[in-house]
Amino acid sequence: MKFFSNLFGKSELRPKEVGLIISPSLQEFVRTEVLPGLDISPHYFWSSFESLIDKFINRNNELLDKRNFIQDQINDWHIKNRNSEFNLEEYKNFLTDIGYIYPRSGDFKIETWNVDPEIRKIAGPQLVVPVMNARFALNAVNARWGSLYDALYGTDVISEENGAQREGGYNPVRGDKVIEFAKKFLDDTIPLDKGTYDQVIKFDFIDSELLMTLKDGSKVNLKDIDKYVGYKDKGEGAYGLLFKNNNLHFEIQIDRSHPIGQEDIAGIKDILMESAITTIQDCEDSVAAVDAEDKIIVYRNWLGLMKGNLKRSFDKGGKFITRELNPDRKYLLKNGKMILLPGRSLMLVRNVGHLMTNPAIRDRKGNEVPEGIMDAFFTVCIAIHDIIGNGVYKNSKTKSIYIVKPKMHGPEEVKFTCDLFSEVERIFNLPENTVKLGIMDEERRTTVNLKECIEIAKQRVIFINTGFLDRTGDEIHTSMEAGPMVTKAEMKNQNWIKAYENWNVDIGLETGFKGNAQIGKGMWPMPDEMLDMYNTKTMHPKAGANCAWVPSPTAAIIHAIHYHQINVQDEQEKISKREKANLDDLLKIPFMEKNQLPSQEEINAELENNAQGILGYVVRWVDQGIGCSKVPDINNIGLMEDRATCRISSQHISNWLHHGLCSEVDVVETMKKMAKVVDAQNKNDVNYRKMAPSFDGIAFKAACELAIKGKYQPSGYTEPILHEMRLRRK
Repeated sequence: MKFFSNLFGKSELRPKEVGLIISPSLQEFVRTEVLPGLDISPHYFWSSFESLIDKFINRNNELLDKRNFIQDQINDWHIKNRNSEFNLEEYKNFLTDIGYIYPRSGDFKIETWNVDPEIRKIAGPQLVVPVMNARFALNAVNARWGSLYDALYGTDVISEENGAQREGGYNPVRGDKVIEFAKKFLDDTIPLDKGTYDQVIKFDFIDSELLMTLKDGSKVNLKDIDKYVGYKDKGEGAYGLLFKNNNLHFEIQIDRSHPIGQEDIAGIKDILMESAITTIQDCEDSVAAVDAEDKIIVYRNWLGLMKGNLKRSFDKGGKFITRELNPDRKYLLKNGKMILLPGRSLMLVRNVGHLMTNPAIRDRKGNEVPEGIMDAFFTVCIAIHDIIGNGVYKNSKTKSIYIVKPKMHGPEEVKFTCDLFSEVERIFNLPENTVKLGIMDEERRTTVNLKECIEIAKQRVIFINTGFLDRTGDEIHTSMEAGPMVTKAEMKNQNWIKAYENWNVDIGLETGFKGNAQIGKGMWPMPDEMLDMYNTKTMHPKAGANCAWVPSPTAAIIHAIHYHQINVQDEQEKISKREKANLDDLLKIPFMEKNQLPSQEEINAELENNAQGILGYVVRWVDQGIGCSKVPDINNIGLMEDRATCRISSQHISNWLHHGLCSEVDVVETMKKMAKVVDAQNKNDVNYRKMAPSFDGIAFKAACELAIKGKYQPSGYTEPILHEMRLRRK
């Protein structure tokens, strides 16, 4: 505690008059919920926040102005060169001249200290969850451990062929397939020195060592005996066997009195997987927080997570359930010592970007304050409860606060964020670099200058990742004037995408992320398509990513298998020796050549696909305040939609509209056609408001504006229109 012994000494300073205009409900929340236990007066809190705003608001606005200034120059260059063949060298020189491409950094390594092992050492799935939804937030944190049997039984990873259907009560045929899969997992992960797990009838302990008895009576050991690490007695003959592989744990649960264990020759009832190693509690893309009441929900849930007292009760299948944070898990090691393993994901919090303001707080002139500054101040202050031990559990055992920062455009904006964090640390008398930074590589100007961004944050950075959707949205918007872009499906095959994914990993490894920080990959967007995920998402650990996003706790369990199959650090070692991605490929603009222009039929299909996605998402966002949800696509396949997916769809329509592949009339008519489809898809939602046949609702208007006015939105972001329409709807 010595680091924090003088934590709040500045709260005794003589207060000055606070000129902020603060929502009364937010004031009350801070006074009665946030500050108790921190020894901070409300006056010190608000006067410090006002000083923070005064110090950073002009800089924040200047950075936003610079975005627009650079975009205008890029637009002008493309317009000027529209009738000439695209010249990459001239384009690169131009981008360098205007400061879009920064001078290249020399060699350096990150220097971030006091980082938890979940970020430094353990490769595994990462959940991103709307913190505004307490139930989802709790489920995600508790997804540190999950049932492999349940995950397999309830998803399409296990085929329904030959009588193995999921419908109805327990299906023993399907159950047998689950067990077969699980034992093959054991064979691959902790192989026996002889035989296979389907031959094991008993687990024995001899001199603290684990031996397995096979059907033929022989006793066998593990090929690698060090993979067995501990034991958990659960009483009445039930116990758990703890194993560790590639720094990930799993527990074989033995219980011959359990219905599943009774039928298994070895008495195995389940395999408990360590799965969601980290969870990003999201204040940004997956939430719809537009005013004080919304922000209070966001901050209250984050507070409950940091203090460990967040609970939610609900009815599930006629049974009343209370969800709360799981305790740690206790095991007896082979050497006789006890060990506690974390029962919860390590939590990071994603703040909003630099763009938006929020009416919850206004400055003395009546202007809304930047929401990003607000998030930094509030989320750090709340996380101090965890640091000083006010909570039921510890989140960070190293007394760090992990903030993921999205939608930064280049090194200057990263520097702004670092300076902002430094000032917040000073206000709360926290040691420098207590607040760690996750840099989301999702804007083009950040990508091309990623190494320079990392260098600025080298004492704070704990995370970089790639995010295809936002990054594509910015790719389209940045080069809006270059020409009509290829279809969304074809976009994934473009050179810049591969370069972008490799460039991120290459630079992360070059700057010392191996064993020190996370290199992340993007979301699997289809939560019901777990077989496809199981078959394809091996690409992320093979690409050198030590974390990758998944849409649900079940998906985290399935994806955890990949990290047992693949040692990410070994892959990173191989990757560090390959030919590096290059800037030329990264800067190749994905526009169509004149001979590639689509047919009218292809144009109509693309418009319908984009329009349906926008409408399906926006109607819930505007009418119900749902920031992220599973939305059926045009083929009725459920997709996880958030503002990133909406951004790419709206920018794509706007680009084709701007270049004459369609007209505004075409867009509106397509929207009307797809509104009827979306209405039908939501017919069972009692809270849903139909868009057809009147087409005069706020949600429908918002969807049309996102597409038609997309070219004119700052960086192609959806937030300005969505926030305006949601506020109007409320």
